[in-house]
Amino acid sequence: MTPRQPPAPGPSSDDELASPGGGADDAGHASVDWDRLISQLADQPQEDGWVTLQEASSAAGVARSTLRSWYRAGHIPSRMVAGTHGPQRLVPLDAVVDRALQSSRARRQLEQARSLEAEVEDLRRRIRAIERHLGLDGGG
Repeated sequence: MTPRQPPAPGPSSDDELASPGGGADDAGHASVDWDRLISQLADQPQEDGWVTLQEASSAAGVARSTLRSWYRAGHIPSRMVAGTHGPQRLVPLDAVVDRALQSSRARRQLEQARSLEAEVEDLRRRIRAIERHLGLDGGG
């Protein structure tokens, strides 16, 4: 079993970087030029709106495995950047949220969250009314 090579930098790219001489290992697979890969990752500019898979997962309520399938299928862009513990994949949060809203499951979760927020606000209004009625609102 051959270890999986990391994807090359760039949007939705799952290609491997071959070594400068186009060399191959003993099994005939293209070898990765790690120095070149790290250099390319370090040279990429930071852009606003691009977040880690974990951040996108938390913000959009979508599993990281779902995000991976989306960028592999080309539904959302992604790119690799140099991270503190090695290369890290980023995705644009706006694209993730837009894609999540296309999902009926995600829409239901969002609608449920909105209805809970409305219910909480209604309860807060009722509590304030009761406090005013009991004279607990501090207004005398």
